[in-house]
Amino acid sequence: MAYVETLLSSWQTILSNIAPIISVILIVLGGIVYGVAQTQPGDQRGKWQTAALAMLIGGIIVAAIAGAAVLIRDTSMKILT
Repeated sequence: MAYVETLLSSWQTILSNIAPIISVILIVLGGIVYGVAQTQPGDQRGKWQTAALAMLIGGIIVAAIAGAAVLIRDTSMKILT
């Protein structure tokens, strides 16, 4: 039981430290790519916009998971023990 708590606690700490940085990077990079997509011809614009929106949504998902990291850790500890 102590091993599981230590393992999950360390993962939660790593996620809490790195996730906000990754989230901001994805959101900013998605905005930049979306802006660049507006300068492309029509057939290329859709591909660039898709990539940009995927980055934006990925950044939002990472931020949501980081915000709920403590709840996820506590629930996982209850399930695994």
